[in-house]
Amino acid sequence: MAGQLLNPNLLLAVPLAPLAGAAIAGLLGTQFLGNLVGRKTSHTATILGVLIAFILSVQTLLAVMDGATFNGTIYNWMTIGTLKMEVGFQIDSLSAMMMCVVTFVSLMVHIYTIGYMKDDEGYNRFFAYISLFTFSMLMLVMANNFLQLFFGWEAVGLVSYLLIGFWYQRPTAIVANMKAFLVNRVGDFGFILGIGLLLAYAGTMNYQEVFAKKDELALLSLPGTDWALLTVACICLFIGAMGKSAQFPLHVWLPDSMEGPTPISALIHAATMVTAGIFMVSRMSPLFELSDTALSFILVIGSITALFMGFLGIIQNDIKRVVAYSTLSQLGYMTVALGSSAYSVAVFHLMTHAFFKALLFLGAGSVIIGMHHDQDIRNMGGLRKYMPITWITSLIGSLALIGTPLFSGFYSKDSIIEAVEATHIWGAGFAQFAVLAGVFVTAFYSFRMYFLVFHGKERFGQAHAHGHDDHHAPKAAHGAHGDAHDDHHEEEEEDDHGHHGLEPGQKPHESPFVVWFPLVMLAIPSLIIGYLTIGPMLHGDFFKGVIFVGENHPAMEELSHEFHGAMAMAIHGLSTAPFWLALSGVVAAYYCYMVNPRVPAWFFAKFHAIHTLLDNKYYMDKFNEVVFAGGARLLGNGLWNFGDKKLIDGLLVNGSAKVVAWLSSLSRVLQTGYIYHYAFVMILGVLGFLIYFLPFWPAK
Repeated sequence: MAGQLLNPNLLLAVPLAPLAGAAIAGLLGTQFLGNLVGRKTSHTATILGVLIAFILSVQTLLAVMDGATFNGTIYNWMTIGTLKMEVGFQIDSLSAMMMCVVTFVSLMVHIYTIGYMKDDEGYNRFFAYISLFTFSMLMLVMANNFLQLFFGWEAVGLVSYLLIGFWYQRPTAIVANMKAFLVNRVGDFGFILGIGLLLAYAGTMNYQEVFAKKDELALLSLPGTDWALLTVACICLFIGAMGKSAQFPLHVWLPDSMEGPTPISALIHAATMVTAGIFMVSRMSPLFELSDTALSFILVIGSITALFMGFLGIIQNDIKRVVAYSTLSQLGYMTVALGSSAYSVAVFHLMTHAFFKALLFLGAGSVIIGMHHDQDIRNMGGLRKYMPITWITSLIGSLALIGTPLFSGFYSKDSIIEAVEATHIWGAGFAQFAVLAGVFVTAFYSFRMYFLVFHGKERFGQAHAHGHDDHHAPKAAHGAHGDAHDDHHEEEEEDDHGHHGLEPGQKPHESPFVVWFPLVMLAIPSLIIGYLTIGPMLHGDFFKGVIFVGENHPAMEELSHEFHGAMAMAIHGLSTAPFWLALSGVVAAYYCYMVNPRVPAWFFAKFHAIHTLLDNKYYMDKFNEVVFAGGARLLGNGLWNFGDKKLIDGLLVNGSAKVVAWLSSLSRVLQTGYIYHYAFVMILGVLGFLIYFLPFWPAK
């Protein structure tokens, strides 16, 4: 099998199968073509499409591990001079692994959606969107050139806009999807500048052809400056990643995107869209390795995100927002690994994180169903005995997230922390502090949520003391309670008055099979995938020839020296600082929220200013509102008042009319209508001609 080429037709089927499912649900299942097919056909078609993609992705991965590869053009779109614009696939260990992760998580989300969205009017539309999202992400990870990468990059952005604003009757959803779209435009502007620079100086969009010229590019500087061309190009590309992968300060869209239904939170924030930036930088490792400046920039941005976004998770009371901030923090960890030149560790954490984060989001959705769409964790407690499957799977997800030895998150997170310790570029000291402090913070807010939801006294079914952020589904989506149909109308009645959740005397119940089955399927890799894959992915030949690390960046080498097998690493992990920090975070959360709730109240009273700062998310939204939105408004008003009203309307439009009117008033005096006036003017004209040409007449 070694050296064998993969079948391009089978590879083409991977993205096209979800696209076909999306077309069936989106065209035939909606009012677009008159609701020709029902719910069952829509979800069957989309799930089948993603299932086919998943099976083919697994086959592709197995073939790649046997030595098969593919890098070629599938379709030539256009040729301009020497520039070829084409659709092409580059299938190697990196893209094959990503294909499997994307299709597996997407398949679980599709199945889960049957239960979660079952009473929503937009059921078929939702399935069409999530299948289209899967297609876009597959096109992105399979690309072998920048054009197709950019197509997939923009397509996931567009579909995420549609998904975040899925409940478009709600003003908050419209604001959130617009925010996501605009913030991503900022990142994408940097991204397209980076692609443009590489195209201008390498003359091609094909990855391998650009990489082949990397040494020539490394010698060039940006015209008119003394900046290295590759440094500028790499930073521009990374700005694109900052938008997609929600790095500070372009992170502001991600928490607000919780306005979308829970299944898309799992899809966008676990395996797919937010990891596109991490994947892209890993794919571009031959270029990034040639610029320490770009790597330092990445390291510092990742460190800020990993630590400061974690702090925000501590004060959240909405169950989905806690998980959203943990995603931001974990993306920061991945970015820190990229900055440390440990690209394979970043991709490894991307993979393990995809499983346990999708599990946590879907677990949160299951809790929301059981709680009849109450998302405030202060109104929960004691759910363990009512929702045993959701409880055990959420516990597995939380343990994986905080890096408990033997769980998948432990292997990737500890490898990131070790890689940072072995890094010596500028910013590494701050990064070391950030990733270690982040371990305690992550453990604290994860288990704060876990204890408040599943343990302690039952706080539901009472007249609620806590106001809600009203992040629940709209009325159409409200029936997703498994079997609780009786309460449906009653709950809608309540909803109009701003209340939701369990009525006094009502008890939560375990979610239906289609909801808890994906939880169990995601819990399995959350437990074992790290143990099984750390050897080949980090210290074996899995990424050989795909991810490049320069000799001047020793982090990966040092990691390999210290690695003596997955079990040995887990045993050694019990004596390291990250383990004790995580344990102290869990103990602190237990003490504060189970044993002595007066402690958080005391902190709140004593450090009210800090709480206000965190509650306002470091005033980033306010800053953007005043500086960027306000600046745009000022500029817009100025352009409108001066440019539009005075210059265009006043001078050009009205001014030209006035000039015409003035000329008309002059000509009106001359146009009398009397023939003898006109004859007189003609005689004057002839006389003028004679006098003018008199000097040129020949003398006799």
